[in-house]
Amino acid sequence: MNKFSWYEAKSVEDAVKKANATASDLLGKKPGGSSVIFKAGGIDLMDLMKEGLVNPSTIISLRKIPGLDRIEYDENAGLKLGANVALAAIESNETIQEKYLALHQAVAHAGTPQLRNSATLGGNLAQRTRCWYFRSIEHECYRKGSGTCYAQKGENEFHAIMNNSTCASVHSSSVSTALMAFNARVLITTAEGKSKEVGMEEFFVHPEVNSKNETILNSGDLITSVVVPPVSPHTKSYYIKYGVRESHDWAMADVAVVTEISGGKCKNAEITLGAAAPVPIKAGGAANKLIGKSITESLAKSAGKASMKGATPLAGNTYKIPVFEAIVKRAILKAV
Repeated sequence: MNKFSWYEAKSVEDAVKKANATASDLLGKKPGGSSVIFKAGGIDLMDLMKEGLVNPSTIISLRKIPGLDRIEYDENAGLKLGANVALAAIESNETIQEKYLALHQAVAHAGTPQLRNSATLGGNLAQRTRCWYFRSIEHECYRKGSGTCYAQKGENEFHAIMNNSTCASVHSSSVSTALMAFNARVLITTAEGKSKEVGMEEFFVHPEVNSKNETILNSGDLITSVVVPPVSPHTKSYYIKYGVRESHDWAMADVAVVTEISGGKCKNAEITLGAAAPVPIKAGGAANKLIGKSITESLAKSAGKASMKGATPLAGNTYKIPVFEAIVKRAILKAV
């Protein structure tokens, strides 16, 4: 790894200001322009640096910023999670386990207990793909701007089976799968110091829109919190992860289901798929199968089939289609 300077930010404003000042100073002095990176838990950042994918001149630590590690819940406003909240804190929160079960389950399946104690929510959302071609310094792949996706005809058993015509990588955040099902929103402080709020579907960006980043975050942008809307007493949810190893591997397929049952029938439903496409996606057709109906095993199976409509698997990952169909069905039945 190259040498870098270290700065402990005292506030969000201080972090953004320092990033802007450092970027301006580096402009024209460092090949490739500015190289300033924010660090919270640093789980993915250290991997990226070791793999030679990023070489920051300055790392701005966010760990000591007051307030970013809070979990707040209000019956009217919903759940607010600071960007620096450790995944372990989300996992152990009783309110989240009671009202947002799918989120609790997704976090509990993210990495090892040791990693969950260090990894933060913001870092988990902003992490880069684990596609081995992207992570290989020897491959200038589509995600690096070359226009070539080596997974299309290479080793692709863990890759995307939907929306994969240009890039077959998948995002690694299982937590995002659950947050999207709950219609969570991400609060961001931009490099200009302005605040904006975007839904999870807007936060993640398909590679055809931006080949070099999976999210809308620009250099100097900082996630400050995630807000999850309140749920009704009739809301039930469930999350299922399918992976090679139970606890400490990235998902080969994962599903989050959120339903609202009233009068024995499904009033509202959201179904989100992770590791199916380059970014987490909602299976709207599958969710619509449930609306206005009593949930039965047959209906859940039909929704599972609908979730895979339009899938275009690659040579090595056709198995993902029956896997998704099965875990969508199971998650629906478990939720209700």
